[in-house]
Amino acid sequence: MMRFAKCFSISLPLLLLAACTVGPQYQRPKADVPGGYRGVPATPVAASSESLGDAKWWTVFQDEQLQSLIRTALTQNYDVRIAAERVLAAQAQLRIARSDQYPSAGVGVGGTTERQAASPLAPAYRWDYMQVGGAASWDIDFWGKYRKATEAARANLAQTEWGKRAVVSTLVANVASAYFQLRALDLELEITQRTLASRQESLRLTKLLADQGATSMVDVRQAEQLVYVASATLPDLQRQIEQEENYIRLLIGQNPGPITRGRGLTEQARPPAVPAGLPSQLLERRPDIHESEEQLIAANAQIGVARAAYFPSISLTGTTGFMSTALINLFTKPAGGWNVAGSVAQPLFTAGKLQANVRLAEAQQQQAVLAYQQTIQSAFRDVSDALVAYQKTREAREQQELLAAAAQESTRLAHVRYDGGSTAYLEVLTNETNYLTDQMSLSRARLNEMLSLVQIYSALGGGWQQ
Repeated sequence: MMRFAKCFSISLPLLLLAACTVGPQYQRPKADVPGGYRGVPATPVAASSESLGDAKWWTVFQDEQLQSLIRTALTQNYDVRIAAERVLAAQAQLRIARSDQYPSAGVGVGGTTERQAASPLAPAYRWDYMQVGGAASWDIDFWGKYRKATEAARANLAQTEWGKRAVVSTLVANVASAYFQLRALDLELEITQRTLASRQESLRLTKLLADQGATSMVDVRQAEQLVYVASATLPDLQRQIEQEENYIRLLIGQNPGPITRGRGLTEQARPPAVPAGLPSQLLERRPDIHESEEQLIAANAQIGVARAAYFPSISLTGTTGFMSTALINLFTKPAGGWNVAGSVAQPLFTAGKLQANVRLAEAQQQQAVLAYQQTIQSAFRDVSDALVAYQKTREAREQQELLAAAAQESTRLAHVRYDGGSTAYLEVLTNETNYLTDQMSLSRARLNEMLSLVQIYSALGGGWQQ
């Protein structure tokens, strides 16, 4: 045993010093980074390095009830929990890959009893003995095969960690978008209910005029049309509201049920200008870009694993132990024994398998490079699209407010003219219909503005910072 340990301790440093690693070293590919985002006006805010993506989600979404929903989702959402388990699985895979770099050893204890009956050739005998032994083996990572595999596993772990952050960022955006959608439906329901009550009162007055002969039944039927249009809209809005509530409950990991409201859609914070920051910062903030890069690092390391198969594999094995028929003599020197063996195996003919494995690894690495570059370009497009959408939806909302105000005034004047006998009820019908449509359009314009803000925050890589 002492000789084995001495030999092992001398050979180990020498082998480690002589060891080398085959395969390319990772270098981040060059990315075509623009100087600024398209569609952003040249303002001090736009040129600043400050970015909305660096802000915590609770500072962007200031509705306390929405914040409560996001916090619940981050702890109970199934996608986040699944992503967390993927991280644990990747950690285990890393430990498995790293263990191949080190020797493995084991011990065993056994007892044996043999009994042989007498025969013409030999007398009967019984032999009782015990044995204690140990064995060790080491596949020396001379060419860096296992080190490259460990590097790939470590990159896979980082990829799953960034993947979890991407899931968190998407979840925050989905909860916020669904909540704003719910508040928009609430606003549309409120508008419809208010409109229905007003039209029912108008129908009642029109019937009184018809009973007194001051108007015709045509006006009554037109007033009924207005009532039925508003009342027919209510069930569909109520359906959408309940389904949106069920969707939010799914996001927060709960069974279908009602959702507590906070601020109304018109009360939500809308920053007049959104700082986008510098495009170069996006590469360090977006989780999906990091996830794609870690996949590239893993693919790059797999090339080294494939190339190492060309070279000889070097293995050391050793066993030692004691065997004796008497327990008192088990650990004495005469009862001991050991052996050490080494082997070198060099592949000679594999019908092109090794070369094909290297080509496969290189092709997969090039795919990962292209996917990484594509992810970066897609990220720049996401930000530019979101910035343009926020600017244009804001302008559209402002114009829609003017249109709704004009429609409201036009409806008021139509009622005045009808009450004064200057016009038919058809004018009231037309203006009432236009006013309801414009109110609904204004609600959707406000919703689109809030959804664009969520889109900007998500595109800039915000939401995963805790």
